[in-house]
Amino acid sequence: MRKLTFGMNVSLDGYIAAPGGDLGWSVPSDELFQWWSDRVGATGLALYGRKLWETMSSHWPTADRQPGATAAQIEFARRWRDMPKVVFSSTIGSVDGNTRLVTGDAVTEISRLKADDGASMDIGGATLAAAAMRAGLIDEYVIVTHPVLVGGGIPFFTALDNWVNLSLVETGTFPGGVLLTRYETRR
Repeated sequence: MRKLTFGMNVSLDGYIAAPGGDLGWSVPSDELFQWWSDRVGATGLALYGRKLWETMSSHWPTADRQPGATAAQIEFARRWRDMPKVVFSSTIGSVDGNTRLVTGDAVTEISRLKADDGASMDIGGATLAAAAMRAGLIDEYVIVTHPVLVGGGIPFFTALDNWVNLSLVETGTFPGGVLLTRYETRR
């Protein structure tokens, strides 16, 4: 059975994006960027909601060919292109690259993917992750907390009907006061 992880940059007040979708507060240090790149390199399958897919696919497929691209950006772009991806959307007509489109029920497909053998999966996108969270499908939460209060926006966590007990399995720090916490779901 595959493990499903939800990890994102989060403001101290719990948002993955500020009002209007602003992500300017979450620009990573070189060390944090490398950490995220290593996660992408280790991910067996990435699950994306439409909005996050549109953000990522508008930049990373050609980021390594942009003037001034750093070695780290070139490496991340290569890793991102190589990583198998599934996009969940009923409004996108097609996807390209190493990506498959699912237009049906996300929870059913994520459950099927989890039941398969294979490398771990990461899930990204607030709406998609919220559906998986409510269905009890997330095995691990990776929260990279930035020392900023954005006052609103898109929350990392969704409203739940039941408690989810977690065990802390890792902590770490990055430049600028950024804190990593990683929790496993206790079942």
